[in-house]
This record gives sequence, structure tokens and C-alpha cells, in this order.
Amino acid sequence: MGNSLFANCCRHVTDLIFQTRSFNSPDERSPLLPKPPTSCTVCPEVPEDTQCAGPYPDIIPSEAVTGSLQKCTEYIQDLSEAKGEEGMVTVCDKSCLRPGTGAAGLLRQAEASRAVAVLPADLGDGPAGLVGHAQSLEACQSCVKLEDSGLAHRSCRREEHVAAADGGDAAPGAHPASQGHGEGRAALLLDTALVGPDSVLKCRGTAPSPGSSGTPSSALPASMGKMPPSQRTVVLPVPPGKVSSKTQNTSTGFVVTDPAACPGGRSSCDPDSQVQGLPSKQHQQKKRRKKKKFTLLEHPSGVALMNGSGPHESLKGEKDARQNGHEEADPGEDGNDQEVIVIQDTGFTVKICAPGIEPFSLQVSPQEMVQEIHQVLMDREDTCHRTCFSLQLDGNVLDNFAELKTIEGLQEGSLLKVVEEPYTVREARIHVRHIRDLLKSLDPSDAFNGVDCNSLSFLSVFTEGDLGDSGKRKKKGTEMEQIDCTPPEHILPGSKERPLCALQPQNRDWKPLQCLKVLTMSGWNPPPGNRKMHGDLMYLYVITVEDRHVSITASTRGFYLNQSTAYNFNPKPANPSFLSHSLVELLNQISPTFKKNFAALQKKRVQRHPFERIATPFQVYSWTAPQAEHAMDCVRAEDAYTSRLGYEEHIPGQTRDWNEELQTTRELPRKNLPERLLRERAIFKVHSDFTAAATRGAMAVIDGNVMAINPSEETKMQMFIWNNIFFSLGFDVRDHYKDFGGDVAAYVAPTNDLNGVRTYNAVDVEGLYTLGTVVVDYRGYRVTAQSIIPGILEREQEQSVIYGSIDFGKTVVSHPKYLELLEKTSRPLKIQKHKVLNDKNEEVELCSSVECKGIIGNDGRHYILDLLRTFPPDLNFLPVEGEEMPEECKKMGFPKQHRHKLCCLRQELVDAFVEHRYLLFMKLAALQLMQQKANKQESSGVLENGASPENGTADSEKSESEDGKIDDNVTGLDQVKELAETIASDDGTVDPKSREVIRNACKAVGSISDTSFDIRFNPDIFSPGVRFPESSKEEVQDQKQLLKDAAAFLLSCQIPGLVKDCLDHTVLPMDGATLAEAMHQRGINMRYLGKVINFITKTPGRAQLDHIFKIGISELITRSAKHIFKTYLQGVELSGLSAAISHFLNCFLSSFPNPIAHLPADELVSKKKNKKRKNRNLGNADNTAWASMTPQELWKNICSEAKNYFDFSLECENADQAAEVYNLQKITLLREISLKTGVQILLKEYNFDNRHKPTFTEEDILNIFPVVKHVNPKASDAFHFFQSGQAKVQQGFLKEGCELINEALNLFNNVYGAMHVEICACLRLLARLNYIMGDYSEALSNQQKAVLMSERVLGIEHPNTIQEYMHLALYCFANSQLSTALNLLYRARYLMLLVFGEDHPEMALLDNNIGLVLHGVMEYDLSLRFLENALAISSKYHGSKSLKVALSHHLVARVYESKAEFRSALQHEKEGYTIYKNQLGEHHEKTKESSEYLKYLTQQAVALQRTMNEIYKNGSNANIMPLKFTAPSMASVLEQLNIINGILFIPLSQKDLENLKAEVQRRQQLQESIKSGGQLEPEDKAVEEKEAEPSMPSAEIPLTQSSA
Repeated sequence: MGNSLFANCCRHVTDLIFQTRSFNSPDERSPLLPKPPTSCTVCPEVPEDTQCAGPYPDIIPSEAVTGSLQKCTEYIQDLSEAKGEEGMVTVCDKSCLRPGTGAAGLLRQAEASRAVAVLPADLGDGPAGLVGHAQSLEACQSCVKLEDSGLAHRSCRREEHVAAADGGDAAPGAHPASQGHGEGRAALLLDTALVGPDSVLKCRGTAPSPGSSGTPSSALPASMGKMPPSQRTVVLPVPPGKVSSKTQNTSTGFVVTDPAACPGGRSSCDPDSQVQGLPSKQHQQKKRRKKKKFTLLEHPSGVALMNGSGPHESLKGEKDARQNGHEEADPGEDGNDQEVIVIQDTGFTVKICAPGIEPFSLQVSPQEMVQEIHQVLMDREDTCHRTCFSLQLDGNVLDNFAELKTIEGLQEGSLLKVVEEPYTVREARIHVRHIRDLLKSLDPSDAFNGVDCNSLSFLSVFTEGDLGDSGKRKKKGTEMEQIDCTPPEHILPGSKERPLCALQPQNRDWKPLQCLKVLTMSGWNPPPGNRKMHGDLMYLYVITVEDRHVSITASTRGFYLNQSTAYNFNPKPANPSFLSHSLVELLNQISPTFKKNFAALQKKRVQRHPFERIATPFQVYSWTAPQAEHAMDCVRAEDAYTSRLGYEEHIPGQTRDWNEELQTTRELPRKNLPERLLRERAIFKVHSDFTAAATRGAMAVIDGNVMAINPSEETKMQMFIWNNIFFSLGFDVRDHYKDFGGDVAAYVAPTNDLNGVRTYNAVDVEGLYTLGTVVVDYRGYRVTAQSIIPGILEREQEQSVIYGSIDFGKTVVSHPKYLELLEKTSRPLKIQKHKVLNDKNEEVELCSSVECKGIIGNDGRHYILDLLRTFPPDLNFLPVEGEEMPEECKKMGFPKQHRHKLCCLRQELVDAFVEHRYLLFMKLAALQLMQQKANKQESSGVLENGASPENGTADSEKSESEDGKIDDNVTGLDQVKELAETIASDDGTVDPKSREVIRNACKAVGSISDTSFDIRFNPDIFSPGVRFPESSKEEVQDQKQLLKDAAAFLLSCQIPGLVKDCLDHTVLPMDGATLAEAMHQRGINMRYLGKVINFITKTPGRAQLDHIFKIGISELITRSAKHIFKTYLQGVELSGLSAAISHFLNCFLSSFPNPIAHLPADELVSKKKNKKRKNRNLGNADNTAWASMTPQELWKNICSEAKNYFDFSLECENADQAAEVYNLQKITLLREISLKTGVQILLKEYNFDNRHKPTFTEEDILNIFPVVKHVNPKASDAFHFFQSGQAKVQQGFLKEGCELINEALNLFNNVYGAMHVEICACLRLLARLNYIMGDYSEALSNQQKAVLMSERVLGIEHPNTIQEYMHLALYCFANSQLSTALNLLYRARYLMLLVFGEDHPEMALLDNNIGLVLHGVMEYDLSLRFLENALAISSKYHGSKSLKVALSHHLVARVYESKAEFRSALQHEKEGYTIYKNQLGEHHEKTKESSEYLKYLTQQAVALQRTMNEIYKNGSNANIMPLKFTAPSMASVLEQLNIINGILFIPLSQKDLENLKAEVQRRQQLQESIKSGGQLEPEDKAVEEKEAEPSMPSAEIPLTQSSA
């Protein structure tokens, strides 16, 4: 499904031109289903043939565009890999691993956990090459995801229809595509070109897969019917000759035979309409559709395709290869004209007859499995309580794993009967679990407790339910009077109170409808032998709401009441026994309340947005939670005591072999897109499961629930194995890190190691394996969880290690196979191959740091571990005797002794440094070449493009300083590139002078090769204990210099760069996490935080960096406090945990001068017993030391920690002083420290400033969660699509951008499931594009998903969520849902106040938005409060002369005008006018507009004055002219909203479009005439530029807020 080619062809044709009415399908659809976008209707005005024309006007990539596409396509490999029919089969087989589909049946069992690893017995049909559960796990994951339409995720079977387009007998009827090179650049959208045929983009972009990773599918709306099948496409190659002539001449990139090819008009082609719950009428009429042909023209020649056969390196690897070696991929090697036909495959309707309800129709597709119909039934509102049934056709039971097309006699209109099957113990347990999940489906307690990947979302509270049609309940006419616009007091500008309770508003649905008081396993289980023989499977105990106590027998025939009581066992059926096949039917009969409430509950469940209930891939913890009642729950209790990780009891072979799964998924093939998607999905799934398991294990280890494997040693030295995962604690056990800083080094080593693992995983070299690694911080301890190398536990480490060193470089060994594998990583990771001496003074060659160990496991795989020094050392924090640091470092007080010697540079820094050097290299070489040229060209002293050498260099200097890029007008650069490439290929044609040029440039920038630019680092330099041979003395010297340069580069370029970006507002951190992210992106480690803050204080525009300074200080305070808290917690017994944490928070934040810790009473009593148990506690001997801490002492420690660690002097002795001196909010500090330490506190109002009693009590500490760091596997192909989509959009090609981003969305969904940060970014961008292209309702629906996802995946008050709320408010306003828009803006403002406070540049934007909407609803006084606040903030952060401020003045003036206060209005507009005049000049249109408005205001003011005078003169019978008081129109408010949010529209007339069409055709002919690679003539260049304009509504505005 997904954005198939087919949909591509027909979608979005004329959105830009015609705004169509929105199309409503039958009302039976559940309100939840994404509405088909507005564009669905076939617009009346559109001539038939244009309906299917591809998306003109802007599909021809201009030179600039193809350039940028080239980047993208270098990565996206040619799909056509599978050869012939077998090839085709293997692709599809791997993708659907038949047996795995059993998962959907087992899903019941799997609901509570995401790790759905099910190995059905019939694994036999799976492709032979795949072993272990990795695949079946993978496969079932793909089958378990439920589509938006409630169907079991179908992706598995789609791929069967992907025939590779690489020639060979792809399918019986198709001839191999011609192999010649494509000629001319066809106007082709990149996405379809490269990802081609609907290959596997199955998981519809816009459709979430609610069942994602094994959430209870019960969570899905039952009413979501099946999806219209007409979209399943099959793609086959066609020989160019076979395409009918009529297809060839269309001007657009797609050749379409006839409009009918798009059944059901546009609607069925639009991806969103694919999920309509009920097939629209058009589908039904056109059920039996003939096969239609579409062809795709060949690839644009500017678009280089990789050859496809090589292993697909990850993005980073390839980017770096290009950056270092700068080889360009050769264009169009694979120049097949990949022509493709899309064949439809028609679905049909079957009737389902279930017991007790009317028969109903269901649309199905031939590719579906019977299993998927089961899923739908278990999710429908009226059949959701059935789990144990079979489907029968004419009395024959259908096989669950059969595809519908293989079933004889199944056709349009067949009747399928739901037949109840006898239960087994397993089925009975699945049934009870399913019923419990249905009862709990609205209960948020799992989200508060941080289990099962549930997390919170509050959007529906503010939108009053769903934003679809139901959002428009109010009539537009009456909308105005109904809005209550008054914001809560605490949101108004200037308010000082920051309530916490508002963070989690009470959701009406959460007061759950109580259906039962108790449902639990009976104490009489398991049934005794004689009862087993009567068919008893297990006993349940139920207390109904009416307080009736009943015992229920689950038997093979169903559930019935027996005569047992709590104390007497009597298994005989009661009278009446109410035997029912489903537990719900039984309970309905014995409890009227149950019947009523259960029905209501299911109705509500079905109405919730799927994104509110899908599980997230990694657990998100909430730092606040309300007081929750702890209810009885049999399933939860059972789960807690069985280590049901990944449902071991349902897997043959019990626990999962994590290492095998992690490595097998990496070995999956990756030659073409379908294979890569499958592989990435498997990797991601196993990683998220492994992370969940490792987190759970680490907590169990620290809580003391796991037995050590070396129990006799002291606690710090113990190691643990649980669930096939190895756990070790972050202490320096065997003086391993003695030379590096002892325990401190042992604490940071795991995170460094994790970064190494992340990097090697990203490079993804075939044959080189890393361990699954997760680092968990919990209760003050750091635990490293790793997968176990097969066989490592049986042998000593000495004999295992065949590469590297186990004693930090004393004994070193090497191994040719490891050198070969690591050599492949050396270029992307910039690691130099080097020699070191071992203890016998022999030279040993390495291609990594010495600590990196190579071990060959019993499975024959080459593992590398201990990657903690993958990156070069940071010399600023590593003083070495006799080494002189560069000037820049000394000025800033470096080198500085750090606590440990494991300080490394970040990978981002290494990359930035190399890029910087590359620019330098190009410049030097260009300069020298130009000088040579100047000497040669005696005849004319002028260079080709008329710049004299001095100019050229001056130019390059200037542009370098301006934006860090070199201007293209330096002719030398292209030559240098060419020259460097020729020399690298070493064909001897280069003259010695040019060689000299390159050699000098290489030397100057420190390249390791003297014929090409290649910078690499030796990670062992300055490593204690490592010695280098004499022979490499010079090389080592160069390396040392390079490291010093890199350290200086961080201080002289990166930190100032960061501060400059903050000044320009290109970087807008709002809290500690976003600041840390901004620093990390530029390669600045957090240990430089003090330096960054110091740099800010010395910056000239200091006031404009106030917000960054404030965030920096609060981050510095909370990080220092976290360091202290870590050691503080290690001394606390479990029983004293809440008392200790509340005491620490009191000392940290409360104004109460001497808080006293309450020691738990039992601790005082049992002193004697404690002596024996001393060694079980990991901490120090005295477990009550924490109680003596005082606020003075804590703050003194915080200040000294800040000085020692961050080299920053804090000027405060307690929390109150800190808040005053640095203008911090205590609530913000509380949020930051809670997030960093994993503490969860009670949701209530805290009074921090009460001097008479402490702020926190023990009862306020609800929980302590782990803080988890793990690898985040990436979806590489999707990411490239996303990037090229962004690039397109920024060049103004919105349509293409939209297509690419839709494609990216499909791929992301395919890899990550429905919930992920990157999908969130994708949806936001898509919504923005929909909005710009005028499709407001689609924008609203996409943005709603983005908000829900951001809340669920990042957190309800994460800065990203705040921004998503703002975007959503804009789209709500555009959809004329004014009150919703206001509610959303108020929510965003509240969150922002909580997270940061009022004084932030984003707050100006937010307040402008609120002010404008309030102005629109005529709340003028309120509106002014917000707008004037925005004006003040803008003036502070952008300078009083900036255009933003001018706009702010104008907005304020408009409100004053509406209030008829013309004097104030004039005053503000004059200010604005002055700024425009000075900044833009007299003749700019903004200046003219402003002066017009001034004239108008003056007239109004004069008229008003006249009227007043008239009244004074003539009294009440004055002859009054009616005055014009304008209430602003919604359109004008929307226009202003667009401007402040950085969205501009450029209107297009019909005539422009005609011209465009003609232009597109002219260009195509032109391109055919110019063979690929030819340049356009100058006039065509002009055309290129001109043509880009009209399609450029937001071209000059990348999708960030731009200056108005």
C-alpha cells in the first residue's frame, strides 16, 4: 500500500490550483479514521485527462536540484537486485516469513509486553538461510502491527509483488528492461525513481500501526473496517518498446494511459483515502478493474545511482568517504530505463457471520492471511470479547496461515462463519488476559508507572476529543459567542505563579468506568486431576460491582459459575451455571453494571486516537504522577513474579538468545531496498526489545533480586547474568582503570564504550560484530548490560583476545582478519592504522586503540569490544608533560586536569574539524593553482571569469568568513577537485607542478597522504602505557600536532559558532536537554559548559543571550547536583529511599533553613541484624550518613563541583540566592534534576519559599526510574528521502518535497513501527507542506499525529512538544476551530513557563500568536497584554531595530485601532515605519504599506476628533457620522499569523499555470536535444530560475520561523 507509484501518479494533481471541497464518505466511519484529504474529490472544473497527470508544474529538477539530489541518490541503491523469478520469491519470502504470521494469533498472549518473540512450530517454510528467533520475531513483528484500519499489518505479503526491474525474466510476461544508458534527464520524481515500485512501502505513511509492537490489539477501534483493496499494486518491468505510443507524450514525469486508471477518481489514489473504514461507492462499482499500465521514464542523468551490488554502507560511512577521499559516484552507471507497470489487484467483500450479532461485510484482499481477519474481529467493538474461534467457509475450517487467494471457493460475497472452538489452558489464559486488557484499555496507570512502553498524552483534553469532523460540532456562525477566551490566571504575562498540577489536567476518560471490583486467579488453581478429566482448565474469582462474590470455572467448553467459595472447594456447576463461551457473556448475565459499563468502555476505547495507545519503541518515564489508587490486578501480579520477558513460556527454547538475535539481524541481506527495510526493521525491533530487557534486568540487579555469578567477592566486584544478558557495575574492580582515574574512569568508560558501539554500528561493516550494549543509571549506580559472546564464559580472557590488549597496551596482539575488517572502518571513522610496541619491544600493527579487543566467538563471528577510546583524546583536559598547547587553548586556561583520563573528542567534532581542514586544503590548492596560472597567462593577465588572482582569493576569504562555505566563483576549486581526483587515480598524466601544489596543500593541513586529502587520527597518542616504535616518530609528531589543532578548533571555532547561532536564533534551546543537544551537534562536550557560559558573558550582545545564559546556569547547577546525588544515593538502603530523596530535594530547593531527615523507624530497631547483611549493600558501611546533610553543605558542594568539573564559579550559597542572582525558577530546577536522576514526584503544588516547613515529605516521592542510554538504530533509506525532501522544499519544489517526505514517512513506518521521534519530524514537515499548499484539514490531521507522537515519545512538556502545539494551533485556526486554537496556545504557554519561564525569544512568537487570535475574537484588552509582552521580548532579543520588532509594533497598532485608540496606534505604527525605513529603505513594499497604514490611522484619528468636537458643541442632538470601527476579518488575522510563523504565500493565476505547462514541455524537448551531461545555454538557465519562482510559496523560507 503506502504511497504506491500508483497513488503518486494520481495524487495532488491540482491542489495548488484548485481548492476542492472536502469529501465525506459514509458516516458510519469511526470518527478516528484519518479523513480523506480535501484533495480527494475529483474537482468538477478539472478536465478528465488532467486528473491523472502527474504533479506538474515543478517536477523538472533544475541544475541546482539535481546537484542536491545527487547526494541523496548516491546512497539509495538501485533496487533492481533480485534476479529472475527465484529472486523475486526470495525477496518476498524473506519479507513475510510465513510462519511468523502465527504471531498475530499469539498476539493475545503477547499483549502486555512488546517483545513479541514467537517461534511457531512451522518455522520450516521460512527461508533456509535464516535461523534462530531473530527472524520469526521480526516476521511476527511485521504481522502484528495493526494498520490504521484495524487490520493486521499486511506488509508481509505486499512484497511478493515486487518484481525486480533489473532485466532477467522478472515475470513471465515481462521482457528484461533495456540495459542501455538512460539518455536525457527525464522529469522524474526522485522518490518513485529510486524506490520505485511500491516495493515495500507498505505501512502507510499516514496510517499509524496501532498494534505496533505488540500492544493489545484490543486497543484498536473495532469499527475500523478493512481497507479498500484496490490499491495493492504489482510492479513489473516493461520493455520500452512495448509501451503504447499514447503513453509516451505526456508532459509530466509519469506516463499514464487514461484517467480511468485511477479508479474512483482521485479518492482511491490518495493514500489517506486508503484507510477509509468503509469502501467508498466508487470502489464498489469499479471492483473488477482491468490491469492498467503506467510507465516511468528513465532516471534523470544528473542523478547518480550506486551500482547496487556493493554492500550498502550507511549514510555516515558514505558521506565520510566522500568527504575524505572525495570520490563522486559515477553518474548513471546503472542506466537501465526502468519502466514499470503498475497492476492493480482487486479486493473483494466477504460476509462475516458471528454468533449473537447481525452478519456484517468486510473488505479483504487476496494477499491477506486468514489470521488478519481474526485480528479485526478481536478488535471490533461487537466481537472484541472473542479470542478462541475459527473461521469456516461451507463447513471447512480455514487455515490461519493461508492466504485468502489460495482458498478454494472464497470469492465476492462468500459467507464466513465464526465458529467457537474448545479452550485449552493456553487459550483460556490468553482469553483472560485479553479481557483484562479490554477492561484496562483507558487506564493510565501503566504510563505513570513506566511499564510496557505506555506513556502519557494530554492533547485530547485540549481538543475535546478528536480534531476530525467531530471537532467542527459548533456551527461557524455561532462560533463567536461561544468562545470563552479567558486564560487561567497563571498563564497571563507577568504572572509569577507556576502551578504544577496543570501539567497533567484530569482526563475525563481516566475516571474509569468500574466494570468489576476484582477479577483474579482463584486460590484453588490448578485443578486437581479428577477435575482436569472433567475439562476444568483453571478457576477465576470475581467480585462484581454489586458486591456479588462468584467462582468461575474455565473449562474446555467455556466459562461457567461453580459452587466454590473463598474457603470451600466445590467445583460442581452452580444453578444456573450461565455456561458461556466468552467470559464477557457470562459476566454480562450476572452483573447488570458490568454489562452497561463494559459496553460504554468499548465505545470509548474505539473512539480514542490510535496514537494515544500504541506502545512507544523505548520506555518514556514521567517525572510527575498523581496519587493513584493501587487496584487489584491478577495479570499484573502474575507478570511481576514470572520473568515473562518476551513471553519465554510461549517460546520453544525458553529465554531469548539476545546475542544471536542481534547478530543474525545484522547479517540479513541488504542489497536492495526491500531487503534493507526488512533488515533495518529487524535490527530496530531486536534493539528495542533488548533495551527493555536490559533495563528490567539492571533494576533487578541493583534492587538485589539477581544472584551474582561470583557471590563470594565483595559487592562492587560482583557480576550478574540474567535472561542471557551480562551485567557489570561501574566500579574499578581490579585496578583496571588505575592509571585513568579509578572509579571515576570506570564510571565514564561504559558511556564511551556505548558511543563506540553506536559508531561502529553506524558504519555497519559486514563481518565485524559489536555487542548489544545498554547503560543504565539507577539509584546512584551505573550498570552496563551486554549481550554475551558465545563461549566467552567458558575460557579465560587472555586466551580469547586475539587482537588488541587486555592490560592497556603492555601486551598487544594483532590479527590479519581484524586488521582487514577494521581497515574498512578507518576511513569513515578517521582512524589511522599505526604500529605500537608490545612488552617484548616488537612492533604490532593496529587499526584502533589498544584497548579495543577482538574476540572470535564460538559462533565464528569476529567481535570487537571495549570501544571506549574509539575517538582521539581531548588534549584540553589531558595535560601532558613537555607538550606545549596552542595559544587559543592557553588563553582559555587549558590544558586542565580532569577527573579521569578518558576524555575523548566527540565524533561530531572530528567530522567538523576534518571538514574545516578540507575547506582549508581546497583554498590553499586553489590559491597556488591560480598563482601558477597567473604566471602562465602572460598573454592576458586576467583569469577566465574575470577575477584577478587577488580578487579570487579575497573572495574566497570573504565568503569563508561569512558563512563557512567557499564561493563558487573561485575558479580554482573545481580544478583542484579534478586534479586531486586525477592524482589519486595515479595515471601519471599530471604535470609535476600540479602534483607539487597538492602535496604542499596536503602537508599544510596535516593529511596522512601526500596525493590526496585524507585526515585521520591515531587514538593511542598520549595514551598512558602505549609506546610507539622509532620508525614512526615523525608520524607520531604530526599526529600530536593534529590533536592540538583539533583541541584548539573546538575552542576557537565551535564554541564561538554555537554562541553565534544562538545570537542569530538559529539555535533555540529551551531547557537543559535541548542545550546539551545543540552543544553535542557541534561536537562540544558537556564538560565545556562552564567555558560556553563564560564565553556568553563576554559576548558583546550579552543581553540577547540571556536565555542561553539562564539555561546554561541551571544545567550547570543541576548537573553538579546530580553528581553529588549519585554518591549520596549509593549509601541509602532501599527502606530509606523516599526519605533520603525528599531530604536531598529539601536541601537543594527548599527555603526552609534546616530540614531534618526522617530515618525509617525499623532501621533504628534492627541495628543488630544489620551487621550480618552488610555486604549485600553496594554502598559504604554507614547507611545513615545521608541524613546529616544540610542545605549549606549541599550548596557548598554544588559550587565546588561546578568549579572543579565545569570550571565555573557560581555566586550563590543556597537555592534562594541562586534563584535571585541568576533569575532561575525553582520549579524548572526541580524538573531538570528529576529528569536527570529518574525521580518521580507527586503531582501537587509545592511551596518552595515557605521558611517554616520543608517543601517535600517522603510521601511526595513516588518512584525512582532508571535513566537509560542505548544505541538508536537508524532507518537509513528513509532518512535520505527525508533529507532530499527537505532540500526540495527549501528550493521551493513543494510538490516533490511533499512526495519525498510521504515516501520517507512510509519507510520510517516500515522500520520503526508507528511511533518514533523521526516519524514525528516527518509528520510535522508534512503538515507544514499541506498547510502551505492549502490543504488545511490534511495539515490538521498530520499535525495532530505529530503532537500526539511528540507527547508520547519525547514527553508531555518537552520543548519539541511545545512547538508542535503551536503549529497545531495555527492549523486549527485556519480550520476555523478558534477555541481549540486558543486552548492549544494557552497549553503551549503554560508548558513554556514551566520549562523555562517567560523571558525567552520563543515566548515572543507564542504571545504574538495568542494576541492575534484574541484580536480575531475581539478580546482587545487581553490581546494587548500578550502582544505588548511579545513586543518587549522581541526588542530585548532581536534588538529594538529589528524587523521582528517592527512587525510587533504593527500588530499592537492594529489592536489599538480596533479599540479606536488612534493616538497609541499611531505611535506604534510610527515606530514600525521608522524601522522599515532604516532597514529596508523608502521604496520597499513593507515601508510603503506602513506609510499607507499611517495615513489611514491619521484620517481615522481626525474623523474621531471631529465627531467628539461635534458632540461637545451640539450636545446630544449632534449630527454624528458613523465611524468605521473594524473588527478584524479572520482572513486578515490568518495572514498575520502566517507571517509571524514564517509562512509566505505567492499567489498563482491561471495564466501563470498555462505558461508553466508550456515551459515544462519546452524544457523536456530541450533536454532531449541536449545529451546527458550537456550544459543548458544561458537563456535556458534564466528559464530555470524563472520557472522555480511560481512553485515557490515558501522557497525563501526554509521551514523555520523566518524574519518577517
